[in-house]
Amino acid sequence: MSRKLLETDGSDWVQRGIITEQQREQLLALYPTDTAAVGLLPLLGSLLMGLSALSVVAANWQGLPELVRLGLLLGALCGAYAGGEYFRRRGNLNLGMGLIALGLMLFGASIVLTSQLYQLIGYDLTGLLAWAVAGMGLTWLYRRRLLFLMTAVISGIVQGYNTGQLGAFSYLTAAGTALGLGYYWWRRPDALLGSVLATGLLWQAALLINHLHVKITWFFIPAMLVYAFGDWQPDRPAGRALQGPPLVAAFLFTLGLALFGESDIYAGQLRAPLVPYLAALAAVLALSLWGKQRRGRIGSATDWLLLLPGFYFTGGLPLAVATLVVLYAYSGSVLWRAHQEQNQDRVTLGTVLFVLTTAVAYFKLTWGFMDKSVFFLLGGLLLFGLSWLLRRRAARTFAGSTASKP
Repeated sequence: MSRKLLETDGSDWVQRGIITEQQREQLLALYPTDTAAVGLLPLLGSLLMGLSALSVVAANWQGLPELVRLGLLLGALCGAYAGGEYFRRRGNLNLGMGLIALGLMLFGASIVLTSQLYQLIGYDLTGLLAWAVAGMGLTWLYRRRLLFLMTAVISGIVQGYNTGQLGAFSYLTAAGTALGLGYYWWRRPDALLGSVLATGLLWQAALLINHLHVKITWFFIPAMLVYAFGDWQPDRPAGRALQGPPLVAAFLFTLGLALFGESDIYAGQLRAPLVPYLAALAAVLALSLWGKQRRGRIGSATDWLLLLPGFYFTGGLPLAVATLVVLYAYSGSVLWRAHQEQNQDRVTLGTVLFVLTTAVAYFKLTWGFMDKSVFFLLGGLLLFGLSWLLRRRAARTFAGSTASKP
């Protein structure tokens, strides 16, 4: 519930006898006006102050003596952390955490500038890795979402620099992200943090696949391992959020196979060694199904339809059509489960996926022989009609659920 909802619907609730006017006023008192906006001001202020200080120092950096440079870096760093702790202990949590977040940023900047000063950053990742470790330490110490988000981004930057500039993959950074942030999320499940964590892990998995120069389908082994981890999370919204990025990646991959799988050259670029790949995929599938069964979520096993390795078959139109069938099966299963659960957000998601699959199927099957003006006209009518039918079905579902309530 929010103050905006109380202000817009509260009077109507009073008229219907759901709550009294006194209760409405008591509820409004629990949500002070502009609390969220005011709380953001210290964070934004500390960020702008930090950027201002950095810009001034950067403009005169080369002309400063070495000891002055080091003193400025150390003083700014200690000042940010000390100020953050001072305000946090006195109840001004937003300002305190804003300064601590600024201290983490300054710590990274100090590492970069010091490494450049002594010609180290082009050869050694230790300093940047220390930045990620510091972020994880602060996340566990203060247990704030902001620090978790910053640490996930920092870990991605460190890994990107390592693979892009140093030509190596830091398994320590990947393990630290998976274990440090992963265990934190497991103990304190959160939907937003789950999505960010999964995205960060997928980014590092993609960098690893690129570094090893192996078939890109190997990417889905660690990606679906992240997905399986979400199956074991007792908190369902948080677990589903963790599974979102892997499913988005799998859907886009399957969609690309439907569009370009007609070319056997494209499909050939995806074929990892058959036995090792299928064995690894089966192991992750078994782990996922075990978690689903333990948590009573076996109905979501249809998510694995997107991982059917159809690219091992000979390319051509039959492969593209088979992939479209898989996409229809998956989007249909999302719609079916959403109607069963009466989940309006998932109904919308299933509708979008079904319409998108229909658009791809229409393009693949009719573009080559149909007049283009007729193609666009019929395609538009088809998509509008399909969208109307799905929305009507959703409206009936939720109207029935509302009518069944006492």
